[in-house]
Amino acid sequence: MKRERYSIIYSSKTGNTKKLAEAIYNTLSQNKCDYYGTVDKIDDVLSNVIYIGFWTEKGNADHLTIDFLNKLKNKKIFLFGTAGYGESEKYFEGIINNVKKNIDSSNTIIGTFMCQGKMPLSVRKRYEKMREQNNISLNIDKLIANFDKALSHPNKVDLKTLEQIVILYEEK
Repeated sequence: MKRERYSIIYSSKTGNTKKLAEAIYNTLSQNKCDYYGTVDKIDDVLSNVIYIGFWTEKGNADHLTIDFLNKLKNKKIFLFGTAGYGESEKYFEGIINNVKKNIDSSNTIIGTFMCQGKMPLSVRKRYEKMREQNNISLNIDKLIANFDKALSHPNKVDLKTLEQIVILYEEK
């Protein structure tokens, strides 16, 4: 892909996916970038290669990203995203597979990346309230522990891993 122009398009509710988009932008040749910005600010993409970032909503990409993906035809797509629940490759694969269902078969998936992302404090407060109202605290405690673990993500390791995946694709 060394000579191909590209766009980086993302949706980011809490800033997590924006961090991933910035890492991609800083890794690639910026003079080959046709568009770098949010999915709600673009209607049509001229680039053949598109890096598309999303945040996870109910096991799939957010609705703005899904609407955008549904419009794409004959593109090379690199999907990247964040999810509050994390550190399970199987869970991340399930999300990516759900997102792929929104992509027309004329497109080619050239790469994917998922990592955990921090969640708003309101989520932790909701978990705490659930724990107070419910005697079954084991699962709630796991959710709170996951929330606390997510606070540091995406971290330097996540960003470096993404950069390496993008570079590998670039060198093909």
